[in-house]
Amino acid sequence: MEQKIIIERYTRQKRKRTYIIIPVVIVLLAGAGVFSTAAYTGWNLTHPDRLALCANPQSVGLDYENVEFNSRDDAIQLKGWLIPATNSNKTIIFAHGYRRNRADDSVPMLDLARDMVQRGYNVLLFDFRNSGESGGHLTTVGQYEVRDLLGAIDYVKTRPQISRDIVLLGFSMGASTSLLAGARDTEVDAVIADAPFADMQSYLNDNLSIWTDLPSFPFNQAFFIIVPLFTGLDPDQVSPINEIKNFKGRPVLLIHGTADSKIPISNSEALKEAYPKAQLLKVPGSDHCDSYHDHPDLYLKTLEQFLSKV
Repeated sequence: MEQKIIIERYTRQKRKRTYIIIPVVIVLLAGAGVFSTAAYTGWNLTHPDRLALCANPQSVGLDYENVEFNSRDDAIQLKGWLIPATNSNKTIIFAHGYRRNRADDSVPMLDLARDMVQRGYNVLLFDFRNSGESGGHLTTVGQYEVRDLLGAIDYVKTRPQISRDIVLLGFSMGASTSLLAGARDTEVDAVIADAPFADMQSYLNDNLSIWTDLPSFPFNQAFFIIVPLFTGLDPDQVSPINEIKNFKGRPVLLIHGTADSKIPISNSEALKEAYPKAQLLKVPGSDHCDSYHDHPDLYLKTLEQFLSKV
């Protein structure tokens, strides 16, 4: 009888342990699945496949020079094209978007470069790190790319004949990076930012699922924990809205499509509020970085008027 009671007691205790262990194991497995998925997704986002250059300036009737220079601080080798205008000492440095390169045909970049050369501006197009033909193996959506853009500024300054005025013209990631570079280097005379995000951390909190195709909860939280550990990505370091005040009166033009499905126009509106001297062009009905493609006359007229004041 006593033995039977002991056996029954042991069986009950075993069942209780099982009832506790099974949910714990399920939670642990689910957590491991979330974090491993976030890690895999984060790796892909920071190591995107490179797009091949689809054209060169000759395709739009422009002569050009192949150039190489290093990013500032960490000396990543970057490659680009310098397209000269006739007897001009003013240069516009183009900065492409995430997963793109200097020949980005979605803007289209080379057509815009031709239009600016015809208006008397030298144009420098280059590939950010881990893009096109440049070195590097990590994409950080502005955190380290700002060093690349600062390196492009350094390169232009080594050629005094083209560097009296330096203007940055960026798209998406390149737009936000241009705002960071302009805020940090007073050699930049003006910045044109087409579809920038205002703050990476806030932007990703609200829009990371656009890029990952995963539910915001719980993957966003896992992403912000696990991805910085193995990439060094720190979204807090990419905050144009916190740095735009450092322009201290220098001109900034913000361009944003009202129908932008990737980076809402509220980002440019917030930047305008933070730096009231900025000009904001709202392009009706245009999606992400489609403003020049959709409304070239409006786009170029706005750039001409803005640049005439620089």
